Amino acid sequence: MSQARAGREARDEIAEAFEPFERIAVLGLGLLGGSLAAAARRRGLARHVFGAGRRRAPLELALERGMVDEVGDVAEAVVGADLVVLATPVSSMPAVLEQVVPNLSPGALVTDVGSVKGPLSDGLPAQLPDDVIYIGSHPMAGSHLKGVEHAREDLFEGACCVITTPREEHSAAAERLIGFWRALGARVVERTPSEHDIHAAWVSHAPHLLAFAFAHSLGEAPRAAGVMAGSGFRDFTRIAGSDAELWGDILGANRKALTAPLQAFGRSLEEVVRALEAGDHETLERFLAVSRERLSQIETATEEGNDDSD
Repeated sequence: MSQARAGREARDEIAEAFEPFERIAVLGLGLLGGSLAAAARRRGLARHVFGAGRRRAPLELALERGMVDEVGDVAEAVVGADLVVLATPVSSMPAVLEQVVPNLSPGALVTDVGSVKGPLSDGLPAQLPDDVIYIGSHPMAGSHLKGVEHAREDLFEGACCVITTPREEHSAAAERLIGFWRALGARVVERTPSEHDIHAAWVSHAPHLLAFAFAHSLGEAPRAAGVMAGSGFRDFTRIAGSDAELWGDILGANRKALTAPLQAFGRSLEEVVRALEAGDHETLERFLAVSRERLSQIETATEEGNDDSD
């Protein structure tokens, strides 16, 4: 049996063993929210999935494609929901939560799919009544494409999902949330909000910012150079095609954690430029070899994380 097939069968077993939520309210049906709603509904992780958002067209498309059982506004979505998922841009989440607080059920669990955890973990719990629990989530999955039309039921399969470290009295709710993400196919790791933001800055946010910065510099490139662009160019620049509004929101929210990786990159760039300008082939070759080694170390850590989640 192939490793991929074995992984799918293991995830199917987890989904079958999961005790479904009665009602999931997904507030924001974009790529992540739509994918979560579709996967939860089709894997039987909830008896009723309600999708909500500001614009009617995405809601109707999600309903037409069977991603949700019902659509409407955010206030009605959370009535009777035992799991509420905030899937709007990070900067919008406090305002969205404020709208729905009066309709939250006692004992409800609130989570999110935001790419930055510090500001949310600092602010969202204070908005909630004492009998409603917030635990942050961040599935490290997505695409440079946006919108519910690009949502995929398998988006989270094999992806890392970070759960913010819960308070001790919320351990049972955390275990339920972990089970939910595993039933969606994700491998779950636990981090404090600060750890999450620092780690995400290195492996997600800084790479996006650097790709955007290089794409911005192409304004000075000879136009005819585009004819020669091959797979290497496309591999490096693909994420620079991501949604500007979404990534402006993410990068701004995690600006403090971005300082260290951007400064480190600046020092590395200066080092390799000096070697090039000096014609120092030996230093240049050593720089490239060390770069490969450090990339390999990160990739090994990823593989070890995959093994630990099985």
